Amino acid sequence: MAQQQSAQRPSDLRRTVLAGARIARPSGVVERGRLTVEGGLIGDVLSRDLDLAEGAAGQVVDLAGHLVVPGFVDMHVHGGGGGSFSSADPEECLRVVDTHRRHGTTSMVASTVTGELADLARQAAVLAELVQQGELAGIHFEGPFISPHRCGAHQPELLRDPDPADVRKLLDAAHGTTSMMTVAPELPGGLDSVRLLADAGVIAALGHTDSSYDATREAVDAGATVATHLFNAMPPLGHRTPGPVAALLEDERVTVELIDDGTHLHPAVLQMAVREAGAERVAFITDAMGAAGMSDGRYPLGPMQVEVRDGVARISEGPTAGSIAGSTLTLDRAFKRAVTVDGLTVDQAVQALSANPARLLGLAGRTGALQTGKDADLVVLDAAYDVVGVMRRGEWLVRPPGA
Repeated sequence: MAQQQSAQRPSDLRRTVLAGARIARPSGVVERGRLTVEGGLIGDVLSRDLDLAEGAAGQVVDLAGHLVVPGFVDMHVHGGGGGSFSSADPEECLRVVDTHRRHGTTSMVASTVTGELADLARQAAVLAELVQQGELAGIHFEGPFISPHRCGAHQPELLRDPDPADVRKLLDAAHGTTSMMTVAPELPGGLDSVRLLADAGVIAALGHTDSSYDATREAVDAGATVATHLFNAMPPLGHRTPGPVAALLEDERVTVELIDDGTHLHPAVLQMAVREAGAERVAFITDAMGAAGMSDGRYPLGPMQVEVRDGVARISEGPTAGSIAGSTLTLDRAFKRAVTVDGLTVDQAVQALSANPARLLGLAGRTGALQTGKDADLVVLDAAYDVVGVMRRGEWLVRPPGA
């Protein structure tokens, strides 16, 4: 199984040489470069063309006509492959992991959905073990500390104010594996909870919020550093009431999540966000639920049922029926869309899908860029920007031609 293999870090792996590809290095894309992999780590990354046989001890994979980019890092994903991280079933959670890995996401944070605190604590205990095993990069609690006026695909009756004592209960249940928590800062206890999270080294994200411009700025001053899927589940940008969107876009301390699936955001809005924030402050996420990588149909999302039609997920019943319920996106599709529809450069797309989320999650020392000494987490794309190869920690999960 891919998920079992990916947890290994053997030191005796054969040396692999990826030759002739375009390689997305931090300094820019180089043509006909060469990248070596040995012991699960990236070795030399050369920016000049070499004969395939020259200095190529080990297996040589000819990737002429392909693009090699860092493995994608998804800091906000709920499910995929028919499974959900909210299931508290380790095997189901690993199925989610495997699905997204095969689409190029080599590191991911498991996001939960609003539920009773006891249920969320039970889910966190299972997910924490997977973090400790190296299968996940952390846990993201999206709810229950969010606004009932902007609840989206969260059950309104399960929402609660962000009492710092309740926030602490979830952090304790996750045993130090919480990466991020989404909070509506305008709710009672919101600012105190943001401060608590920041002091605990956990990303305080602002989202599912009815916050004003001034209240959002106050929350950023208190330590919030991420906008949960900017524009979605928050007041729209207004010319007299700019709301949270303007405050989050303008502040250099904030990284904004964007869902680039063509449904959540119009291309012009996404392009505006990238332009205003700058590529270094954008993180593309999937916000994917169980239908990612699957066909249309009915799927669970936490305690709710979701109907997927033409790849768009919506709540099928209850007071929030018809609301968009996450996405069916995988990050390979987001990368392709970024460079073929939205006009981003490959360098900008790499920042948004790999480097920036890795930095935010504290993973930049080992992943998020194709640099010597980092984990050999990489994706091979063909000329149409479709995935033909995925390597995680030096092992092929999807083998490109010739590997």
